[in-house]
Amino acid sequence: MNGPLALGLVGLGLVLLAAGAEALVRGAAGLARQAGVTPAVIGLTVVAIGTSLPELVVSAMAAVQHQPDLAVGNVVGSNIFNIAVVLGLTALVRPVGVHETAVRLEWPAMAAASAVLVLFARDGEIGRGEGLLMVLGLVLFLRYLIRVSRVEAAQTAPAPASGASSWGASLILVGLGLGLLLVGARALVSGAVGLARVAGVSERVIGLTVVAAGTSIPELATSIVAGLRGRSDLALANALGSNLFNAVGILGLVALLHPTPVSAELRRFDMLWMMILTVILFPMLRSGRRVSRLEGGLLVGVYLVYLALLLRPGS
Repeated sequence: MNGPLALGLVGLGLVLLAAGAEALVRGAAGLARQAGVTPAVIGLTVVAIGTSLPELVVSAMAAVQHQPDLAVGNVVGSNIFNIAVVLGLTALVRPVGVHETAVRLEWPAMAAASAVLVLFARDGEIGRGEGLLMVLGLVLFLRYLIRVSRVEAAQTAPAPASGASSWGASLILVGLGLGLLLVGARALVSGAVGLARVAGVSERVIGLTVVAAGTSIPELATSIVAGLRGRSDLALANALGSNLFNAVGILGLVALLHPTPVSAELRRFDMLWMMILTVILFPMLRSGRRVSRLEGGLLVGVYLVYLALLLRPGS
């Protein structure tokens, strides 16, 4: 792939991702009203899983093609990017409000999923049995979350809306948004990887940076649009839910397809940074019930430090 073609794909991908994020946020908010659940739950389920589909496709293909560093690096790098860049940039654009369940349920679930990933990877491979446990754990958590949300929504919110925001219109918007996000992410990743290959970057670094950032652009676009529209609960739930789904859903499914080796560098360095950022995020969620612009800038700054260490000669 030549340089101009790669740059064209990157540009096309960004345009499609922006349009897809707008449609997805509108459709997800409509689904929340129709289903009688909170927007946060839609963010943790429909939106988070939908925007994580690029990571699933890339990691599954990489595992099948015997590129484990790319498969695992994509997920670990995406989780780092989601906390540091997605939430960081969203907060810089507009401070992100923190709903009660984010502190009480969503962050703990995300942290537990990340810890499970580190635990299962400690012996250098995520096997099929471990993958099955990860997927089952995710399914059980989502069932519990939806049940709890329905109770809370019934107590605090009006009855499900009808009329203009119909089920059909909301589903069409969600489907359109997810389709545009997938096509846009594929174009963006193809172009970005083409540029990275020309520079002779290693598979692990490509997975952690170019591919991880490219497949996380849907989360970034969706969260920023949600924040601008005053749906910070959806923006935060999208980032937390995507990390949860990435850690146990994507790598769990990938391991079921093909036992996935995890390199020493990923275990020793990159997963450590994933856990550091997870821990740093918690006091930000508790302080003032919002992630401020200052805290958003701090998250982006931490990501730049991580990149500097990752890309240093001999790393």
